[in-house]
Amino acid sequence: MYRLGKSLPWLVVVCCFVCVGSVGLAAKKPAEPYVIGVIFTVTGDNAPLGVPERETVEMLVKQINAKGGIKGHPIKIVFYDDGGKPDQAVQACQKLLQNKLVLGIVGPTLSGTSLAILNMCNEAKVPLMSCAASIKIVQPVTPYVFKTAQDDAMAVGRLIDYCKKRGYKKVAFINDSNAYGSSGREQWLKQAKAAGIDTVAVESFSTADTDMTAQLSKIRATGPQAVVCWGTNPGPAIVAKNMRSLGMKQPLLQSHGIANMEFIKLAGSAAEGVVFPAGKLIVAKNISRSDPQRPVLLKYAADFEKTYKKAPNTFGGHAYDAFMLLVKAIEKAGPNRSKIRDVLENTRGFVGITGVFNFSPKDHNGLSKSSFALVTIKNGKWTLVK
Repeated sequence: MYRLGKSLPWLVVVCCFVCVGSVGLAAKKPAEPYVIGVIFTVTGDNAPLGVPERETVEMLVKQINAKGGIKGHPIKIVFYDDGGKPDQAVQACQKLLQNKLVLGIVGPTLSGTSLAILNMCNEAKVPLMSCAASIKIVQPVTPYVFKTAQDDAMAVGRLIDYCKKRGYKKVAFINDSNAYGSSGREQWLKQAKAAGIDTVAVESFSTADTDMTAQLSKIRATGPQAVVCWGTNPGPAIVAKNMRSLGMKQPLLQSHGIANMEFIKLAGSAAEGVVFPAGKLIVAKNISRSDPQRPVLLKYAADFEKTYKKAPNTFGGHAYDAFMLLVKAIEKAGPNRSKIRDVLENTRGFVGITGVFNFSPKDHNGLSKSSFALVTIKNGKWTLVK
């Protein structure tokens, strides 16, 4: 008993150290991750759009987590590939919505896949940050659905301005029959009529078509001053090659759906002289030094090139904006979907890759026509149209 009593102070000291050590270990326990769902098209014909989107998000996650995450919470992404198919996008979305930890969803890549899931996200009250173009994604506005790609109405507006400046009054239009192409055609017919431009022919092709000679022969017969093609690769590249094979000399105007090097690779010499609206990323070094986007664009490009040993493209930029807007909202609102939505809707002056975003209750795209540069292809390179 005497020995135990004499040893008691040491036992107390040891116990104190053990307790303090336990508290220290508890304090160092990592914070729970913030989970973000991601749906992109990384296989199939539109993989050249979705792959840089996924790469961008993975790069951003590493950068943010290396700096401590969002207020100490690491970011965890749960990724699904929809293969460019609406039914697969729906399945992926269902899985993400069943995960109560998912604070928001970035993607999908395409208009069709985005349109397939937007009602699901809205009903589940989970913020969706689409990377696709169709104006129908955000019009009419629904509370939980946003998008970062410039919409087709803006892109059409830029081409209408170009046609008016060049004096093109007779224009033919050909589009992919998918959701993106159909939405572009709807906008073109609406705006062209208002601008006094006569659309002398309207043709379409299926995404999987490998030859558009028949449609272009009909277009040639109408004698247009220019041809507008609306779609994403490979269709637009085939249109460019078929036009040249038919000896058509008319200027070929395309949509922002071709704003990646894949179009130039597929179209080859037929890409020369094509004019299209695009985000400023692909001509970042040539835009004004006073443009607020310039430093953001150049940093993103440098980071992407360092990480992946290749140049970024417009579509990766859409993912950058969608992901960073959601991250900034989570940082401000915390892990609360409703509050995240509120922060997104009230975001003003966010300088991104696609443009400067100013969301509002009436506008869940937040961009203007000025977010587009008008680009042409010269000697296989992007060049600003003067």
